[in-house]
Amino acid sequence: MARQPYRFPQARIPERGSGVFRLTVRNAMARHDSEMKEECLREDLKFYFMSPCEKYRARCQIPWKLGLQILKIVMVTTQLVRFGLSNQLVVAFKEDNTVAFKHLFLKGYSGTDEDDYSCSVYTQEDAYESIFFAINQYHQLKDITLGTLGYGENEDNRIGLKVCKRHYKKGTMFPSNETLNIDNDIELDCVHLDLQDISKDPPDWKNSSFFRLEFYRLLQVEISFRLKGIDLQTIHSRELPDCYVFQNTIIFDNKAHSGKIKIYFDSDAKIEECKDLNIFGSTQKNTQYVLVFDAFVIVICLASLILCTRSIVLALRLRKRFLNFFLEKYKRPVCDTDQWKFINGWYVLVIISDLMTIIGSILKMEIKAKNLTNYDLCSIFLGTSTLLVWVGVIRYLGYFQAYNVLILTMQASLPKVLRFCACAGMIYLGYTFCGWIVLGPYHDKFENLNTVAECLFSLVNGDDMFATFAQIQQKSILVWLFSRLYLYSFISLFIYMILSLFIALITDSYDTIKKFQQNGFPETDLQEFLKECSSKEEYQKESSAFLSCICCRRRKRSDDHLIPIN
Repeated sequence: MARQPYRFPQARIPERGSGVFRLTVRNAMARHDSEMKEECLREDLKFYFMSPCEKYRARCQIPWKLGLQILKIVMVTTQLVRFGLSNQLVVAFKEDNTVAFKHLFLKGYSGTDEDDYSCSVYTQEDAYESIFFAINQYHQLKDITLGTLGYGENEDNRIGLKVCKRHYKKGTMFPSNETLNIDNDIELDCVHLDLQDISKDPPDWKNSSFFRLEFYRLLQVEISFRLKGIDLQTIHSRELPDCYVFQNTIIFDNKAHSGKIKIYFDSDAKIEECKDLNIFGSTQKNTQYVLVFDAFVIVICLASLILCTRSIVLALRLRKRFLNFFLEKYKRPVCDTDQWKFINGWYVLVIISDLMTIIGSILKMEIKAKNLTNYDLCSIFLGTSTLLVWVGVIRYLGYFQAYNVLILTMQASLPKVLRFCACAGMIYLGYTFCGWIVLGPYHDKFENLNTVAECLFSLVNGDDMFATFAQIQQKSILVWLFSRLYLYSFISLFIYMILSLFIALITDSYDTIKKFQQNGFPETDLQEFLKECSSKEEYQKESSAFLSCICCRRRKRSDDHLIPIN
């Protein structure tokens, strides 16, 4: 009897239309959609973290932002250089006029300031002569000045000088008997001298009671006046000239009553719009070209701002997709490190730079059109924006491993460096306050907290050490010995210990980054998720290609905006 072959029981296939069949199909379609959704998310993540060149090779997408940033660097730098040259003329004109005013109105001015004040007098006769000299020079200004100067109106719309004196209300003093009786209430008396009053012959104003000064009660004499001038040197650079108003103040300071009256001169220059300018030539045409160039810079920065803002918005959408998918599949949230990778700090830097460039360009156009005169604010915006633009170039160098070490080292060492500086700053502040209170009366570099901080910072960098030791006055042996202990301990502590530890922190981070570049960086959840895509490409090339084709076919055109362009 022939042996019959064993027959395996056949699996029961659900009949079409039955509930089991529909459930099986639904599960298969859901699994297939989930796999395609996961694969599409991987593709978008890989594309987001590509460099501009890799994006071009992957999808032939032209790197518009890269080209725009290169063009912006050239435009912004050119704009800054042109404005810097113009600003130098403005600053030089102000400084030259201030020096000229000191020579014109200060009797016996040597050409260099004695300290923070311009000059000083030591006798009553010299004090009277200095006051009258300034008033007479104001009267003869048009006959003696070399500049384009004229008289200006003061706050009361009057042309002339305003002389004020501050003194104690009343009192008597007998130093030989060590007797003092004084009312410390301060009185302010002022007199206005018109050009007609000064030009009288004989000068009656000199004999008035106002100019009979009681020096033991006198605190301060202040002479203030306004002058107007026109800066003609801008015409040589084919620009419209500026009109200036100089608010000049001469202060005779006798608050110390030490037998020395310090004379301060201050000149505050303000630029105003010239009322009537008739200049023939190509100056006006050159100004129009500059305004057009500034407008083009604003358009370039607006385009860069829009593209970078769009990239950040799309990156946040992709981040939300990844967080939701990861939480749904792995039942846990994504680590903070991976979440911050979607926030591109370079784009934030570019946006800040673009905003500052736009504001600075608008201010520059207003200054060029003589509707605004704030050169300092404009220079701050343009200078800072240019700094950020050039710093942003590091981002594109970071795509190369050889140039990426600096960025990675700064990122790794920054938290530790900030914590270290917070601790070292407490010691630094302690030395600052101590040096100011002890050495301030005996050393020029310790007179106030600002100069003390600057002096100590110079010592940390090894600058001006011998001069700091040598300039201490040896009027007090105790203070001299304390200064040696103070300076030696500060230099030894900060240079040999704190500065060495500071460098060691950065060196340690650099060594760590070099090891990671050789052996590989620690993998995060995001990198492991992207690595699964690479593994599938290696072992399932055909399946991966087929799946990618399906993803591309099934993706709707309405979903294209979800793909961020980095």
